[in-house]
Amino acid sequence: MVIGLTGSSGAGKSTICEILKKDYKVKIINADKIAKKLSRKGTNYIIDIIEKFGTDIVDEEGELRRKRLAEIIYTDPEKRKELNNCTFKYIRKEIEKQIKKEENSDNTIIIDAPLLFECELDKLCDKVIGIISKRDLQIERIVARDNIDYENAEKRLNAQESNEFYISKCDEIIENDNDIFHIENLVKQIADKYKIEKK
Repeated sequence: MVIGLTGSSGAGKSTICEILKKDYKVKIINADKIAKKLSRKGTNYIIDIIEKFGTDIVDEEGELRRKRLAEIIYTDPEKRKELNNCTFKYIRKEIEKQIKKEENSDNTIIIDAPLLFECELDKLCDKVIGIISKRDLQIERIVARDNIDYENAEKRLNAQESNEFYISKCDEIIENDNDIFHIENLVKQIADKYKIEKK
């Protein structure tokens, strides 16, 4: 079974993945990690990005300046759309490859992707779980995780889909506002429902 895990920044997808990885037979495919790997110096992806956004988005060593790119895409919706369209095709290809590798495994495959629907990765999934959280809590988490100020964290969140979007499109919703024991219990309920094997 392939399960998609999605939600906006700071909702707590990583927390859910950690619980699943600790207790269940799963293979986590992290779309953000794939994107980082693809954006290393000299890859076809980074060459495409430089063509679209200019040499200013890489440093003197040819490595991607992530903060600079984030500044551009979180203030210009057209640029964000352009980046996403370029990124999605590379990510999807790599995820399809990783799913194929797991064909003979008894692992449940979890695709952890904030832009799961936008990237059309939901078409690879049997079920999709949305992770949502209170907005203020999400902003706090983004500030702590990315070492940015409140205003920039808010801008990032404003550029993403609302909780209502995930509620309307996902098969299951996990509200990640409570303590870890409560969250673990919610994960257990979903794991039982979809017969994800325990370790």
